[in-house]
Amino acid sequence: MSTTPQGIHSLAFRVMRLCKPSFHVEPPFRLDPSDLFVGEDIFDDPLAASNLSSLLSSHVNKSTDSSDMTFANRFLLHHPSDAMGFSGLLVLPQSFGAIYLGETFCSYISINNSSNFEVKDVIIKAEIQTERERILLLDTSKSPVGTIHAGGHYDFIVEHDVKELGAYTMVCTALYNDGDGERKYLPQFFKFVVANPLSVRTKVRTVKETTYLEACIENHTKSNLYVDQVEFEPAPYWTAKILKADELYPADNLSTGEIVKPPIIVRSGGGIHNYLYQMKISSPGSEQVKAKRSSILGKLQISWRTNLGEPGRLQTQQILGTVHLNLTNHTDRELGPFEVWLSKNSAHEKFVMFNGLQTMALPAVEAFGSTDFHLV
Repeated sequence: MSTTPQGIHSLAFRVMRLCKPSFHVEPPFRLDPSDLFVGEDIFDDPLAASNLSSLLSSHVNKSTDSSDMTFANRFLLHHPSDAMGFSGLLVLPQSFGAIYLGETFCSYISINNSSNFEVKDVIIKAEIQTERERILLLDTSKSPVGTIHAGGHYDFIVEHDVKELGAYTMVCTALYNDGDGERKYLPQFFKFVVANPLSVRTKVRTVKETTYLEACIENHTKSNLYVDQVEFEPAPYWTAKILKADELYPADNLSTGEIVKPPIIVRSGGGIHNYLYQMKISSPGSEQVKAKRSSILGKLQISWRTNLGEPGRLQTQQILGTVHLNLTNHTDRELGPFEVWLSKNSAHEKFVMFNGLQTMALPAVEAFGSTDFHLV
């Protein structure tokens, strides 16, 4: 979508998104020639079955006659691939289309002179505006475009790595001398919205000294995502191994015997894929204390490609683990038993999502004693 201010200008911007084309699909209604005059019980008659091949070959040769200009055979299947509806053509993007976080937005921009005279000293700028920042993509102030002749154009390509969700505006401006020497300023605005291609849901469970992290990746796009890398980067003092159902023992997250891994297909429109990691504290001592006090486990690096190879890459925020609590009795007598719970009326409720056990019963604590427990 573009908006142009009122006024008469010699120049105008035209913008096309540069991305992989899509397949042109014609909804097929094709028939095999044999289906038109051969029933399902053809092979019940030995005589008819023996003459079937010669009958079909003569019919197919007649139907595929290139001199037939009546298109009488346009609904016939001449090859098994015809049933897929692919015409062999590719379609260029007609609009900006769906743009997702983690992709590279690439655009072909052309500034055209539609007047009958040339314009001179053209300074062109292109920038991306979001709710948080403005990113300059092109600026020809130091080397202006000398002249754009009548009917001529000046083309350029800009790229931007999409790292923020929400509304975007690409602003293209031109400052130029018109045919009568008047200095004019032309701004044009092209708006688009960036959506989230996938979501990552996590669950954390702690069993004794081992922490298990489950990550569920869900596809929110209208096309399949071919995930070629999901790498978990553990926080300091932690080690991580990925657990796979088809392996007897856990495989190290960083070392695999495969040179080229086949991508994992996450289906369009809500397809999911799950990953399970086993985490342990890397070394005992003071580092173990630091790791226990910190609830940060690490983050995920995810990279994928679409049907025609468009790349995408995302990094999650830091994934938080369970809350480790310590209850100490500072009196000279036994206290308890206790019931510990997470209050849902906290002012910080909107910043915390509880997942798992929220209430726990604790036994009595001896004088000057303590007990450790995990709640979330």
